[in-house]
Amino acid sequence: MTAPSLIPLPPPETLPEDCVAMEEVRAEIDRLDRILVGLLTERQRYIEAAGRIKPRADEVRLDWRIEDVVAKVLSEADKTGLSKRIAEPVWRQLIECCITHEHEIWAREHGETAKK
Repeated sequence: MTAPSLIPLPPPETLPEDCVAMEEVRAEIDRLDRILVGLLTERQRYIEAAGRIKPRADEVRLDWRIEDVVAKVLSEADKTGLSKRIAEPVWRQLIECCITHEHEIWAREHGETAKK
């Protein structure tokens, strides 16, 4: 059974190129932040699944996977016009936070003390 996406996708009221006031810009950034929270919540659920599924704590941090994810993100950033100077540090920090969370889930699921 497929769970519905948690991501509400309200359309913009004002496109960036049509904004003439900071109130419009702020309203759209707030709208996007709500969407990002939904996306991150969905991502977190998969991180929690990984923590439940992985048999060993040393599989939570996999350097090759970190670099694979970052490479994919940078490729997508290049396609969409997202600055790599924004994308790379944001994703690296996101990954580190997710690894910490996954260790906590792994420890809870497997009855061991979480590694930090």
